[in-house]
Amino acid sequence: MYNIFKFLALFFFTVQLNAQEILTVEQAVRIALENNYQIRIASNDLEIDRTGANIGNAGILPTVGATATSNNSIQNQSQTRADGNQIELDDARNNSLNYGVGLTWTIFDGFRMFARYDQLKEFEKLGEAELQQVILARVSDVMITYYDLVQQQQQLSALDTTMVISEQRVDLAQNRFTIGKSSKLEVLNAQVDLNTDKTTILRQQEMYANTKIRLNEILGRDPKIDFRVVDEIPVQEELFLPELERLALEQNPALQAQVINQNIARLQLKQVRADRFPTIIANTGYQFNESESSLGFTTSATARGFNYGLTARLNLFDGFTQNQNEKIAKIQIENSEVVIEQQQQTLLSQLGMAYQTYLTNVSLTELERNNEVMARENLEITMEKFRIGTIPTIEFRTAQLNYINAVVRHSNAKFQAKLSEISLKEFAGTLSF
Repeated sequence: MYNIFKFLALFFFTVQLNAQEILTVEQAVRIALENNYQIRIASNDLEIDRTGANIGNAGILPTVGATATSNNSIQNQSQTRADGNQIELDDARNNSLNYGVGLTWTIFDGFRMFARYDQLKEFEKLGEAELQQVILARVSDVMITYYDLVQQQQQLSALDTTMVISEQRVDLAQNRFTIGKSSKLEVLNAQVDLNTDKTTILRQQEMYANTKIRLNEILGRDPKIDFRVVDEIPVQEELFLPELERLALEQNPALQAQVINQNIARLQLKQVRADRFPTIIANTGYQFNESESSLGFTTSATARGFNYGLTARLNLFDGFTQNQNEKIAKIQIENSEVVIEQQQQTLLSQLGMAYQTYLTNVSLTELERNNEVMARENLEITMEKFRIGTIPTIEFRTAQLNYINAVVRHSNAKFQAKLSEISLKEFAGTLSF
């Protein structure tokens, strides 16, 4: 009888699910990588860093500019010349026009420009590490929410099964009452238990629907899209702590970001030290000058041609600011080393605790699997005894609830084990996407 009930419940539940899109965890991750808003923002930030990492932004290339200046005036002028003659002119016009192209190139600045270029490349690497962090976090969110749906779907299937059993129990109690083999109390108790099961399944369906909406939100798609997930939660049970620790120290993106920050701090010190060297700037250009004057010894003049030159600048004394800046830059490097050590210690501690939780959850999964098998066998025996009337209603209900609780605990144990696996892989930077 139990197997028939289970078959009917699973049949109707499966028919309902088959009308929906089947979404695998791999498909969910792919959609999130394409649509998730935080990933898209982090990707754009990385593109900004890549765009800025060039030799021109570092100051290695020359700057070329074009200029044009026109000055005009109308004045009443009076001049007294050396021979004593005085000349006056009203509305005297004076015009000048200057235009040309100039090039300025810093050819030496104490190697600051090269340190700046290397620093820009490090900022690009930092953007990559930060994008990796965002991707790992969002992929983790997708997987956690996805497998939460899987366990809820499993629990819905079990609740459907027990509700079918409760409906059959009501029918059986009603039949017994009709032929006078039981009291009205048995019918009422069966109906109350059926209503309780209906309430439980409605709450579970509400949670299931809300979790679907949440997953659609993470995937960056329409919250109304309906789908179903797979029926199993695969758990990798062969993870080893030493290998996870090695991978975490090598490729954890948060730790890698701190290492890159240390490189940035060292390059910042190089730029500060560059102020101890002279700065040499070359300049050249082609200029055209034209002027006209209504009064004076020269009424018009033109000039055109190249100009070139060098400018050297060296700071001789700045109130010990240079020493202070270098000292501050060195302290920042020391701080970055401390942060890396702290990050490593925190990472290994979190990894160690997560691994212990993982081992516990894997063991609990096996234990709850055995409990579910025993609870199912107990329910089958109890159902048969209840059918022939050799046990009271309360004993049957207890067996029924024990089975549901065993299914829920087993499903939750697998889900918790999967969460531990995802957490360990996220720490190690090996979460597959």
